[in-house]
Amino acid sequence: GSLKPLDTAPVAGAFDSPLGVALDFTDETASACSKFVGRAFRGVKNGPSPKWLQDRLTAVGLRPISALVDITNYISFEFDRPLHVFDAAKVAGTITARLAKPGEKILALNEVEYDLDPEMTVIADANGPQAVAGVVGGMGSGCTEATTEVFLEVAYFDPVRTAMTGRKLNLQTDARYRFERGVDPAFLDDACEIATRLILELCGGEASNVVSAGDGPDWRRTLDFNLDKVLTLGGTEIEGVEARRILNVLGFAIDSDQGSRLVVSVPSWRSDIVSEACLVEEIVRINGYDRIAPVAVTRPAGAQGPVMTPDQRRRAQARRLLAARGMVEAVTYSFMPDGQAKLFGGVADTMRLLNPISADLDVMRPSILPNLLAAAARNQARGYADLALFEVGPQFPGAKPEDQQLVAAGIRVGKTGPRHWAAQPRGVDTYDAKADAQAVLADLGLPADRAQIKTDAPAWYHPGRSGTLRLGPMMLAAFGEVHPAVLKALDVKGPAVAFEIYFDNLPAVKAKKSAAKAHLVLSTLQPVARDFAFVVDADVEAAKVINAAHAADKALITEVTLFDVYEGKGVGEGKKSLAINVVLQPVDKTLTDAEIEAVADKVIAGVIKATGGELRT
Repeated sequence: GSLKPLDTAPVAGAFDSPLGVALDFTDETASACSKFVGRAFRGVKNGPSPKWLQDRLTAVGLRPISALVDITNYISFEFDRPLHVFDAAKVAGTITARLAKPGEKILALNEVEYDLDPEMTVIADANGPQAVAGVVGGMGSGCTEATTEVFLEVAYFDPVRTAMTGRKLNLQTDARYRFERGVDPAFLDDACEIATRLILELCGGEASNVVSAGDGPDWRRTLDFNLDKVLTLGGTEIEGVEARRILNVLGFAIDSDQGSRLVVSVPSWRSDIVSEACLVEEIVRINGYDRIAPVAVTRPAGAQGPVMTPDQRRRAQARRLLAARGMVEAVTYSFMPDGQAKLFGGVADTMRLLNPISADLDVMRPSILPNLLAAAARNQARGYADLALFEVGPQFPGAKPEDQQLVAAGIRVGKTGPRHWAAQPRGVDTYDAKADAQAVLADLGLPADRAQIKTDAPAWYHPGRSGTLRLGPMMLAAFGEVHPAVLKALDVKGPAVAFEIYFDNLPAVKAKKSAAKAHLVLSTLQPVARDFAFVVDADVEAAKVINAAHAADKALITEVTLFDVYEGKGVGEGKKSLAINVVLQPVDKTLTDAEIEAVADKVIAGVIKATGGELRT
């Protein structure tokens, strides 16, 4: 079969249009609207559109409204040519495409009033703006069931200005979507004739003579094309006759043909064709990608160096570990709303986006956590209350290049698991986040068990239920419950805990001298365990007690664990009792009572010296 040609023959006008069209721009702004075609109709009846038209619109997700509006929507989707119809009885004077004036406003068809600025193109009459060009029509001149006189607008609007207008107004429409990506600049008169036939067929009445202003953009361009590039760039050999045929059926014209060298004219509707490589892609695409013969990649001789850097391996290792701990990886935007960024330290003015992809994604993220918490809120709104998410990626707390940080961040929200007959789940807490952070650090070969635990977590954590893991002055990770004010602002139902691991602060892991594992030496002697309880000030960290006990005899003491914390009657005001279990592992011989007591005395003396406490009796 073959495509049927479009019926674009001119429809004779029955009268002169009572409304004229004009372009009112300076030489510098003339590209805002370079051509405006219009046509008036009278005696129309704007009822429901026929079933075939309603079915087509419904199939692409549009709601049928009325015959006039449905015709413009149909042509927009069928021919990629947005149109607009005005109720001619509500328009006064010449319809003019111009830039908006300071202070002008418009009540759009979505019943929202928008403030306009002089960078926006509008379609206006004597009373002011009646439409935002290429974006949305105005309520004041919209068509209703009572409409009997119509004016059809077919215009070409600058894609960049249309996109900027839509972003400023935070308004996404089907018309804007098409205009900002580029519509056919030569398909104005033909679109007007197609729309005319549909209006007369479905709504009756009669059409005026066409009125127009402007000549449209200069879209004509040619490309030099070497047919040999099909093989060198496309990887497949296609006969010159077939390549020429493909170009012709796609609408390209060959202006000059000198063997393998052609001069090709690009059709008006292919604004994406900008180079010789684009022509190669079109030919190969139509010929069939499946016809490109597979070619083995030649491997250079000799051993290959490592493909991944140590930092890349660390990232991949952290991802695997967190996934193994039951967390789901998320990939979110590097942008976020300014309101969310303020909850996590805010951003400098230099980190605000001048051209955001969306009005509510206007700053670079100072932390990954807001995006994860926002994802948690969306999941909770859909009935998924318990979840664990993580992301490994960059965050931008400062404006300088060195301020960019690579972070592994994660959250746990809700309970630790589903309900079960053998054990009830509990709400997630600070220790879950701490365990996640320590597990990652340990898996990366770092001494997570020897890291200092401090209570100086960032302000978005709960001040009494959070901490940091440090090696000296370097903060390796932060963890804890998320601050209740942050949860409330992000509409997250707690409990919620989080952690952040700062890869840039992690020390490099020393390379092993040998790939072989170290010889494992296991003692044949029984370990000896002793319990100690110390009364210390309430602000003394348990880690200080544990580290002091461990340092008493590093050769014999293999493990120190905290098993009880008590505050209240019997220990005094402002005091607490910390009970630890110390494990001694002899290697050469069984320890005597005297040797055990000597180590115990060292433990007591070391803890008292480090904490200022006393042995609880």
